[in-house]
Amino acid sequence: MKDLELKISCLTLCLAVFLSFSILNCRGEKAQESSQGYDIEDSQEKSKVFLQIKDTFYLNSDFENYVRNIVVNEIKDLTQASLSRLLDNFIEEKILLQAAKDKEISLTWDEKKEYLAKLRNESWTGGKKESIDEVEDKNMFERLLVGKYTYELVKNIDVNEEEIVEYYNMFKKEFLRPERVEVSQILLDTEDKAIEVLEKLKKAIEERFSEIAREESIGVEALKGGRMGIFEMGELPFEMEKVVFSLKEEELSRVVESSYGYHIFRLDKRYEPELVPFEEASSSIKVKILDRKIKQFISQHLEDLKKSIEWSFYPQNLSFPYQRIN
Repeated sequence: MKDLELKISCLTLCLAVFLSFSILNCRGEKAQESSQGYDIEDSQEKSKVFLQIKDTFYLNSDFENYVRNIVVNEIKDLTQASLSRLLDNFIEEKILLQAAKDKEISLTWDEKKEYLAKLRNESWTGGKKESIDEVEDKNMFERLLVGKYTYELVKNIDVNEEEIVEYYNMFKKEFLRPERVEVSQILLDTEDKAIEVLEKLKKAIEERFSEIAREESIGVEALKGGRMGIFEMGELPFEMEKVVFSLKEEELSRVVESSYGYHIFRLDKRYEPELVPFEEASSSIKVKILDRKIKQFISQHLEDLKKSIEWSFYPQNLSFPYQRIN
């Protein structure tokens, strides 16, 4: 069962690789053209055919279901550009689906069952309690089939050590780790208490900071002696960051007020900028190169399929104004 789960994850990842960029660009956009007089959910438009691939016809209602399954926005909140890019994805997915069918690639019963169980479980744990209907099942299985087809195409693509070394040497700026600081704090609920504790700290030896943090701090890190962790610029609220990065090693801050209470910070250690070692960076480099290779391969394969498979697109039948990429 674990092998099947891993295979299913690989299949769905293959599809996600080439769809992710456009889909992410569509999420979070608001309707900037909402007054342009179109409605993707118009009942009179639903039955119009806008795409034919061999003997298969796709209606506006098919695209509407596709959008509903992918984006988190309300459909009415998507811009013409967002809908157009989603439509590009839809067409490419259906072309790949046809190619999979032409190659007589199919899903096993176990693949369908495991994938559907996984999706249903994720829907329930995410708070979505409505059942997955037959239309959604069909769309999901088609997407999984496309994932299986693309997986077969790219499964032998690899990245060798020389490519990783070359990338590391060419883009070392990506692996320059900025200045970081290791910080501890004591958090109090009143300014008077914070001033009192700060005076106690000034008179105590350095090792007492952790002990006093455990005794006095109301922060979540009190049990760890006040140790907050290691931070780069931009990872702490600005008012805290401004104080912390100005300290010398083992220096205490003044009392700093925030919405959490009253803080006393100590800079435990300062780490100067450094280059991430090749051994540490190599795994992430391999992922980047592999991702790029897969995207390039699938993109070229799609272009070849568009020339070899019989298909027609009728943008005039769409329920929204399609915007081509210039």
